Amino acid sequence: MTTNFFNPVTTQTWTNGRHQVRCVKVIQETQDVRTFCFMAEQPVLFFFKPGQFVTLELEIDNQPIMRSYTISSSPSIPYSFSITVKQVPGGKVSNWLHANLKVGDELVVHGPVGNFNSIDFPAEKVLFLSGGVGITPLMSMTRWLFDTNAAVDVEFIHSARAPRDVIYHRELVHMFSRIPEFKLHIICESKEDIGEAWAGYRGYLTEPLFELMVPDFMEREIFCCGPTPYMNAIKRILQHHNFDMSHYHEESFGATPVDVRDDVRELAEQAEVDAENIDSNDLHSIEFASTGKSVRIQPSETVHAAAAKLGLHIPKACGMGICGTCRVELKSGEVDMEHNGGITDEDVAEGYILSCCSRPKGDLVVDF
Repeated sequence: MTTNFFNPVTTQTWTNGRHQVRCVKVIQETQDVRTFCFMAEQPVLFFFKPGQFVTLELEIDNQPIMRSYTISSSPSIPYSFSITVKQVPGGKVSNWLHANLKVGDELVVHGPVGNFNSIDFPAEKVLFLSGGVGITPLMSMTRWLFDTNAAVDVEFIHSARAPRDVIYHRELVHMFSRIPEFKLHIICESKEDIGEAWAGYRGYLTEPLFELMVPDFMEREIFCCGPTPYMNAIKRILQHHNFDMSHYHEESFGATPVDVRDDVRELAEQAEVDAENIDSNDLHSIEFASTGKSVRIQPSETVHAAAAKLGLHIPKACGMGICGTCRVELKSGEVDMEHNGGITDEDVAEGYILSCCSRPKGDLVVDF
């Protein structure tokens, strides 16, 4: 690679959208966790907010699949970005990535997006809490603070199954050994069958242990990521102390809770009843300009649902306005869009919407 690759005149800046990237490095972090590093063929500055994520566009068993992963690297190293993936038993995408993705392979990513980040919630004192692979967004934040010599007091508590399962262990110890304001606490649930000694904390993160590690947690901006039971336990501790939850931020990994799935089914049944009673005059016309197709839908239906009725496939990953994959341009009309950070204010100003969470206020023309 020549120095011309890094010519600032030709270098582009990463923006939310669809991008072709190439895997340039694979790092075995633990026995079941790997980091995949990516660069673009043409120079791109991968600027993002530490904690944000990307969505991979993959084809597995001849089926298109979208899956979102947090960026684990820091924007302080801007010509590449990384994701860290845990191989989950039965996990279709994680197992495919571990078995197939190698150096030199190309794929498409969408992003970066996400409200869970350390830039939008600046503070002089922060507390990072992570469980398992939930460490990835907090590692991005920590790397950013370390690389930029930020004047921030950082307390980092990480919970893992065993010492051998601590992701980024050596790098964490290195960073936290060099800055007095950075303090690291690692808890291992078990030390059985690990093949190494462990003199650190053992067991689970209980309330007494939490108070012992970070006695001034009430004064800190808190960022938490991990399995749902882990985050629920953290929130119970904070609420028991009447912590101001506006200073608590979380990102979750895991399946949709059963109660949420039940709510979705109930809402779907109610929608069927409502559909039988709706007046045809209340329907809105949704036209897709590129194909010339159009359909009339209820005000409660989304633009993405309208496309599906016509057999049009708008790529989608999360369905909740998080990943930004389903972004389309609105040529005319207005929508009610309830997203969760998957689109920027700049994109909205330019006329883009997320089809999965946009409902028509009237007739629409969409560029798709």
